[in-house]
Order: sequence, then C-alpha cells, then structure tokens
Amino acid sequence: MKRYILPKTGAISDLTPDECATPQPGRGQVLVRMKAASLNYRDLMIVQGRYARGGVAANRVPLSDGAGEVVEIGDEVSEWQVGDRVAGLFMQDWLGGEVDARYGASAMGGAIDGALTEYRVFDAHGLVRLPEHFSFEQGATLPCAAVTAWNALYAGQHPLKSGDSVLLLGTGGVSIFALQLARAAGARIIQTSSSDDKLERARELGADDTINYRQHPEWQEEVQRLTGGRGVDHVVEVGGAGTLPRSLASSRVGGAVNLIGVLTGGEIDPSLIMRRSVILRGIYVGSREMFEAMNRTLELHRIEPVIDRTFAFDEARAAFEHLESQRHLGKVVIRID
Repeated sequence: MKRYILPKTGAISDLTPDECATPQPGRGQVLVRMKAASLNYRDLMIVQGRYARGGVAANRVPLSDGAGEVVEIGDEVSEWQVGDRVAGLFMQDWLGGEVDARYGASAMGGAIDGALTEYRVFDAHGLVRLPEHFSFEQGATLPCAAVTAWNALYAGQHPLKSGDSVLLLGTGGVSIFALQLARAAGARIIQTSSSDDKLERARELGADDTINYRQHPEWQEEVQRLTGGRGVDHVVEVGGAGTLPRSLASSRVGGAVNLIGVLTGGEIDPSLIMRRSVILRGIYVGSREMFEAMNRTLELHRIEPVIDRTFAFDEARAAFEHLESQRHLGKVVIRID
C-alpha cells in the first residue's frame, strides 16, 4: 500500500511517499480503506517541527483526520460491518467523560500513525459512523476541527443556547465549523478576518456581523460596540496568547473564552480574567461521545462542511503549502483513492 511518512521534520519537503505491506486487523480491530484525509494547523506544525506538544517518532504517518470504508473485520468485532463508512477519532482512546492526560498517547498523526495512507487498522472503538449525507471528503474534515468547535460551544460549563452571542476569530476550519454549528443553534455570530472577501463568505454562511481586524486593530472595541457594551457570551479563541487579551475584553462579564489556537505568541495577563469573571477553558479536540452528538446535529440540520480545496494523493505537499499560505477558507482535503 501507499502512504506518506516523515523520516524527519522541519519542512514540508520532509513529507515522503512510501510503500509498505497492507496491515491486517487483529482481535477487536477493523481494516479501513482510507478515502480522504484533511489538514489542520497542528499537522503543519508537526511537519515543520514546531509542535508544542513535542516531536514525533521517525517515519510517523501524518494527519489526524481521515475517513474511509471498512473492508475487513477482526475477531470479536460486532459494531462494524464491511462497507460501513467511518471516520477515526482524533484521540483513539478518549471515548467519553472528561479529558485525561493518558488520552494524548493515542492522538493520530502525532503520538501514533495518522490518516495519510491507503489502509489503516483501527481499534473498533476508535471509529464513528459518517453522517449519511456526507461524502468521504466531507467526513474527513470532522475529527479535529469540527469536534473542537463542538466541544468549545456545547461541552463547557455554559453550553451555547439560542439567542447567545458568539465571537469567532478567523475563517479556518474550527471557526467555520463553529459558525455553522452556532447558526444551527440560533446564536448571533460575530466573525473576524483580515480579508473582506472571506468576511463576505462568512456572511453568506450566516455570520450576523463581521470585523476586518486590519481596519480595526482594536477589534474588541468593535465587538463591544456591536453588542451595546455587553460583550459576547462565547469566544472561540484560535489565535492564542497574542489575541487572548482582546478576546477577554470582548467577552461579557461571566462569559466563556474557549482557548484553542497557538497561532500568535505573547503573554497572558490573568487580571483580565479576574476582573470580568470570565471562564477561560482550554480545548484539546474532544471525545467519541462529543463526535457522535455532533454528527446527530449535522444530520438533523443537513450541515455540510466547507471545503476550500481538494488535492490528489500525490499532491500532498501542495496541500500543506496551500494551508501554510493561509489563503483557504474552511478545510483543505486530500483525496486518497
């Protein structure tokens, strides 16, 4: 079978085509013919050797997100059949409940081999069924970005409800999924970007208000103006320490800021959190329980992922370069078959 590996990391050029024998499922496992995979910023950081959670083993297969078809069943597997359309969990062992440090050892594309391969063996518990109306390419966008957005909006102390206001930073995979999920809930959405074209697309997808942060560097003031000085109920914060102070200042007193991204550097002043009584919550993707709940919502509302561009399997490096360029809106996908 064909796959990609990382003999070393440091540059996109380190992504290397490789061939090996097709694996066979053991007891409690299934073999999946991978049909598509999608990229996240984490994947780019891993390839470039910048991943904050540490390096990866030599010859690691990259990418956390993939979808495909079950083609072989191991012994003692009853929940899957040949032909089932599935996606893998980001953390294969986080099935439900609160996150635990030990689950990180099962994170695909980092701690263990990922999805950029023609075939992959999964433990039976490490898969979810795709929404019925999804293609494999659409299904491949879900495990990291979509589940992260769901966790941020619905799995915290104060889950999103109709009429709440949400601030979304940028138009990458997590932010666009959060836009779609918040729209389905009847929330008011404020979206930021440096591109007027991307903001126009965000409005087409349902954003109520948009802010170009190049035109409004102190964009938290615009958020406060748009909300009549109250601030928003929820922030999906993908920038990191560099944008966090403005996100905290955009929140209402007692609001929630869900910290996901590491795109910008800087330091965090905890006094802002205290003065506004903000709930600051770190998000590291989510569990199978969250994934399945999200899929029910996607099916009910017939939500379809926003795919910016799809690349062929032999164009994997070009897909990473496109993600690195930040020209995308939504998800970047690699078709494997």
